[in-house]
Amino acid sequence: MANISELELQNIRHLMGGYDTTHCKLKEYASEATDPQVKQFFEKGAQSAMDNKNTLMKFLQ
Repeated sequence: MANISELELQNIRHLMGGYDTTHCKLKEYASEATDPQVKQFFEKGAQSAMDNKNTLMKFLQ
């Protein structure tokens, strides 16, 4: 892995925090949804946010 600057590290951590927050909110919205299509929409969004967070985690390994 190439070295990343402190600014890049801070940006990655900031993005990861945003994805984590988005994941939690969308999971909560999905749990409250009664319409199956709406529930699926929020679940897919939550999974996408977690996938993005995990992709960013790879830069820190």
